[in-house]
Amino acid sequence: MSQQYRIQVNSDIYALAKLQEWFQQFQDLLPKQTWMQCNLVLVEVFTNVVSYAHEELSEETPIDIQVTIHIPENFLELRVWDYGEPFDIQTEIERAAKEAHKNRDFESYDDIPTGGRGLMIAQIIADDIRYEVTDDGRNCFVMIKKFAALA
Repeated sequence: MSQQYRIQVNSDIYALAKLQEWFQQFQDLLPKQTWMQCNLVLVEVFTNVVSYAHEELSEETPIDIQVTIHIPENFLELRVWDYGEPFDIQTEIERAAKEAHKNRDFESYDDIPTGGRGLMIAQIIADDIRYEVTDDGRNCFVMIKKFAALA
């Protein structure tokens, strides 16, 4: 059984409050650590879309977000669609990681320099991430996160 949830917000950093309020509903459906990790990835990816992918676009440009919780398989799938220029997610993560290690080693998320940090965080947290170009001309960030069954 899968439970699917969707929201659409504008490309406005102030829409993050609405997005965070919406994501609260998953607290009781996921283990606390999984919820916190997925929330962090959602914030980072949303911020990247607003700051980079949609930087030259109107604030009214929609960002579609979908969360699917798969039970009894115990994994969450997060999808975030944008209208930015497509890119190779693995190449960007590798570039950001090299830059981070060139400057200094990091021990926590806060130590990772900006500019690719969101993707590096997503890779650390996720069991799988990918970036797909869709038939309708959008891009879709996809993250899979497995979790332990709730007692």
